[in-house]
Amino acid sequence: MFLESLHFSFSIIGPICLLLFLGWFLRKTNTINDAFIEIGSKLVFKVTLPALLFLSIIKTNRDIDINFSLIIYSVIANFVFFLLTVLLTRYWVKDKSDHGVIVQGAFRSNIAIIGLAYVANVYGDAGIAVAAIYVAFHTMLYNILSVIILTPKQEGVKSITIFGVVKSIAKNPLIIGISLGIVFFIFAIPVPKVLINTGQYFSNMTLPLALLCTGGSLNLKALKYNGFNCRFSSILKIVIGPIFITGGAYLFGFTGTPLGLVFFMSASPTAAASYVMARAMGHNADLAANIVAMTTIGSLLTCSLGVSLLYWLQLI
Repeated sequence: MFLESLHFSFSIIGPICLLLFLGWFLRKTNTINDAFIEIGSKLVFKVTLPALLFLSIIKTNRDIDINFSLIIYSVIANFVFFLLTVLLTRYWVKDKSDHGVIVQGAFRSNIAIIGLAYVANVYGDAGIAVAAIYVAFHTMLYNILSVIILTPKQEGVKSITIFGVVKSIAKNPLIIGISLGIVFFIFAIPVPKVLINTGQYFSNMTLPLALLCTGGSLNLKALKYNGFNCRFSSILKIVIGPIFITGGAYLFGFTGTPLGLVFFMSASPTAAASYVMARAMGHNADLAANIVAMTTIGSLLTCSLGVSLLYWLQLI
């Protein structure tokens, strides 16, 4: 049974790990460069991923029952975990200037790429449709909490207002794609087959391209210089967070697909957007980048162990 659970875990984590490694290898051999990674990442964020989420929603079986109780739980659980990371960081980390970066690195998951890839590997298109709603709510939550915790520390850095947060969320391509998908789904608005087929080409390239760019952007040398702050944030993100959020979901009665969805999303590494926001708001960008790198590598191990355990206990 244990060997079967390991095989199940590898079938999920293996393809993602190999694509991340391939992206790193291609960058190392200069087959792809920083320009490719930057353009590819923008293409994923602005075009292919919104297309994937939109098509996943409109192609969903109309009899599907969206588990909104799970969404409500996960939003509350993530918010409570955010508060917990704030308290733990204030207690354990002496350098107050790094508190914002550490907290953001601990709670902001890469759900739109890594999390979605996990869900797609296990639950297919039906899982992506449900995950799209999850991504929408948590994208808004992450942006709001990031602005709250990241206060500019340098003079001349423009502070971000609540209006600015709302505006950025409204302009977020992922939110737009999901919102359009929901509108088209609810009102049964027909979409020409030629547009669906064209969009499918885009959506099919989303996860491979996103994972290649993620792997190519990893700086493994930076891991040598990670100090206590980076390790502290990483442990919160890929160890404490998944245990806290997934364990809570189980205690509230979630099992099977809902529990698996919560685990894969919470066990995902820190989102690359955390680096962009930390840099824009005048915080320690090097620390933010190191947290992204460490959690991306470390999550391959912790997520694999978590999946094996949940499968062995027959919870997913």
